[in-house]
Amino acid sequence: MKIDLTDINLSPVEKAEIIKLLGRENPQIKTDLEQMWYLMDLVWDDFHCDNKKLNWENIGKFYSHPVWLLNGLFVEQDEVSMVHRHKISNWIIENHFKYVVDYGGGFGTLARLIAQKDNHIQVDIYEPHPSEFGLKRAKEYKNISMINELKSDYDCLLSTDVLEHVPDPLKDFSKMIKSVKLNGYLIIANAFSPMIKCHLPQCFHFRYTFNLFAKLMGLEIVGKLEGSHATIFKKVEQVEPDWKKIRLYEKLSKIAFPLIEVSAPVLIPIKRVFKK
Repeated sequence: MKIDLTDINLSPVEKAEIIKLLGRENPQIKTDLEQMWYLMDLVWDDFHCDNKKLNWENIGKFYSHPVWLLNGLFVEQDEVSMVHRHKISNWIIENHFKYVVDYGGGFGTLARLIAQKDNHIQVDIYEPHPSEFGLKRAKEYKNISMINELKSDYDCLLSTDVLEHVPDPLKDFSKMIKSVKLNGYLIIANAFSPMIKCHLPQCFHFRYTFNLFAKLMGLEIVGKLEGSHATIFKKVEQVEPDWKKIRLYEKLSKIAFPLIEVSAPVLIPIKRVFKK
């Protein structure tokens, strides 16, 4: 991978760690994205993490490792990744929101794009594992704040590639929804698939049922955000989640997941035929 390390906010220690990581690349891997995933998996293994037997002390060290700084730099230098983020930030600007939060957006790419495009929008970044680099970059913008607790009455919440990393996505999702005002929006991009080892298999069933739980929690599915990997949700009800019902549906989702996985390769082509 060719990563630009000239940013003045990168400390000598951070540069050294990234160079060390890049020295572990697998020459047999041809694409930069797969190379990035390979390096993340190496660090996951370095800390003896297991995505089925969760040791949160070790996993916490993994999420604080400079590999995430490298991942952030990669995203900002990857054309496809930046197209997605420009589409999301443009949608925010077009809808004239004033108060936005990026949930789990510690590196700050999306927040900085929004802040650059409209300095009247206040952007909070909620991130439990912020890097020094991310903190320095955020300080360059008067309309960006790093927070360690969600506030309320956000016009819009952004969450890209977060929920597949947490043990209880519905609990985190509920917190996200609570922080958004009625008739506000959530832009959610999930990757409930085994792309990298830190994607938790216990969450993969949500690949097929996540929108169902969104509806149970008072959201309307607006649809895909064109040109990105995200879905737009609107908060149309102020409801207290019925956790007994939600947890029952979650169990059913887990039970159904293996069956859906087997039948999906057959059902998807049939669905496409009927859409024509």
